[in-house]
Amino acid sequence: RKLHSRDAEQQNRLPLKQVKQKFHSMDMSLKENLREIIEESANKFGMKDLRVQTFSVHFGFKNKFLASDVVYATTALMENVEKENRTDNFIKALDSLSRGNLDQLLQGLELAKKQLCAIQQTVASCICTNLVINQGPFLYCYLMEGTPDVRLFSRPISLCLLTKCLLKSFVSSTRNKRCKLLPMVMAAPMNLEQGTVIMVGTPPHTESSDKKNFFGRAFEKAAENTNSRTLHNHFDMSIIELKMEDRSKFLDALIALLS
Repeated sequence: RKLHSRDAEQQNRLPLKQVKQKFHSMDMSLKENLREIIEESANKFGMKDLRVQTFSVHFGFKNKFLASDVVYATTALMENVEKENRTDNFIKALDSLSRGNLDQLLQGLELAKKQLCAIQQTVASCICTNLVINQGPFLYCYLMEGTPDVRLFSRPISLCLLTKCLLKSFVSSTRNKRCKLLPMVMAAPMNLEQGTVIMVGTPPHTESSDKKNFFGRAFEKAAENTNSRTLHNHFDMSIIELKMEDRSKFLDALIALLS
């Protein structure tokens, strides 16, 4: 660990002591050159498109937020698994958009950081333990109960984010050319008492802007063909809830449909 930490400091030119602090507490020399340092390090590791175009808002002289960060914060508040009452979560997420509730927004940002860290760790674990399986017409990954942070991914947006990040990382790491062109289906336990799982489908990771998601209709047809007990309870039809004992036959039907 010490060796990796030293390498990280030397390669990124960002002392760990500094990066563990809040931005406004870092040394002025680092803050002024942070963008250049990050972009230089990104080029060394072949990382592209780190910067995104977005809007920002200032609340007084101190608080500045990016629109993208506000999206992550409100989403994290809305899908907070520490609070089971989803109505309360929605109201808190809505309240965080008010200037008078900056503390709520800051709480959402902290939750979002934890969510992104959990996604990064779960992606690394899934790839290292070969949990991504080639099912023929699509890649498939199932998070078992007991997986670290699995409860976090019982929420639709969190699971969608994880699926997209996992697919992108898998495509970058695999040598199988066919796998690079496949979409992905991912499932995770949703409610143990009710015996349900949540499942999402995402289109292939390609440079094309035309990424049609056909899983909504495919999920409906697979459920119909197998009499699987499913619930299409989301605006995005590529997200479904499914009885755990129906998962195997549903998956077999989905493979047959898309082959």
